[in-house]
Amino acid sequence: MAEYIPLELPENPRLAGNITYFARALRRAGLPIGPGRVIDAIRAVEAVGFTEKRDFYWTLHACFVNRPEHARVFAQLFRLYWRDPRYLEHMMAAMLPAIRGVQEDRSAQAAEKRAAEALLDGAEAPPREEEAERDGEALIEVDASLTMSASERLKSLDFEQMSLAEMAEAKRMLAKLRLPIKPLPSRRNMASFGQGRVDMARSLRAAMRRGGEMNALALKKPKPRWPNLVVLCDISGSMSQYSRIILHFLHAVANEKGAGWAQVHAFTFGTQLTNITRHLATRDVDAALKAAGAQAQDWEGGTRIGQSIEAFNRDWSRRVLGQGAVVLLVTDGLDRGDPEALARQMQRLHLSARRLIWLNPLLRWDGFAPKAAGIRAMLPHVDSFRAGHSIASLEALAEAISKPDDMGEKARLMWLVDGGQPSTGCEV
Repeated sequence: MAEYIPLELPENPRLAGNITYFARALRRAGLPIGPGRVIDAIRAVEAVGFTEKRDFYWTLHACFVNRPEHARVFAQLFRLYWRDPRYLEHMMAAMLPAIRGVQEDRSAQAAEKRAAEALLDGAEAPPREEEAERDGEALIEVDASLTMSASERLKSLDFEQMSLAEMAEAKRMLAKLRLPIKPLPSRRNMASFGQGRVDMARSLRAAMRRGGEMNALALKKPKPRWPNLVVLCDISGSMSQYSRIILHFLHAVANEKGAGWAQVHAFTFGTQLTNITRHLATRDVDAALKAAGAQAQDWEGGTRIGQSIEAFNRDWSRRVLGQGAVVLLVTDGLDRGDPEALARQMQRLHLSARRLIWLNPLLRWDGFAPKAAGIRAMLPHVDSFRAGHSIASLEALAEAISKPDDMGEKARLMWLVDGGQPSTGCEV
């Protein structure tokens, strides 16, 4: 066995140790980094040099980042660890993110929170004093630790605001969540041995086998017919975090025995439509989502909702929307295409499905108002418009999916589209 020789850069012997610690923080933040990559990174920096910070950044980026979703976490960790002399204060602030408005880059905030947790590694963040009065009065502290249980708080927490530990616990809770559906009316019948209508044909056939003697009447009842569940999931940059969690939930629904669904079909779209149905059949959820992500090449890219729905209507609707399928559309509706073309494709999708339910994470904002042209074009052609940003919103979906009269927030938002004015809230 060759003797191990520790690598140290001649200009700064401590830099190799700093790169190792930086890689350890990246691994805690979720990046798959092993000792081999750390050695490669040290050798790459030694070979390339870093006369400019940009060169140093991209050298480490090439060694440690191999998936698009890891780029934000790497950028935040690099800024906090290497470039910002006050990185500890930034980390402490990132441990307690707050919702400031719809213009805030929430995905960047979530990545910064993960980066902060990775570097702090269990350290406690200082209490925030933003709400304290600073006019000489004493700070009043209110102990609200017993007002809400941990599970209730996690259910109401936005997916983008969750820490790594909270995200892992949320996935475990979603794996147990069910999406039941009631059977559809059917003209076909099946034999019944308890109660039902008289099956005269079967009763007469049985009597003929006994020489015309009828001892008992055969019964029949309607045969249950289960619909398909078809999911169209937006995986663009603004939706990537929500899409991963919802696909995790759909994997549990697709692999649940006795859930009632005939089949579960899943499609992702950003700039193109991708069928990932066969990957959901994989029992291991991590392997299933990894394979789905490898097939869908437009993760965290742009959004072409109209073109993607047109591709689905043209290539897949007749195959998967038969037998009264329920369509679940997961997107924020922020499309820059032609609103009229989008409205036509949404109308066709609505007419092809038994029910069309739209999950939109933007409904997390109180008083959400549909100002975007894409949202206004899509809204009239859905049966139900619901939030999809937390575990509680998915639980509400499970309760409402079998209710044909459930409209969610559609009625209120259609009133706003028709000329109503929201009192307060978020306009998108």
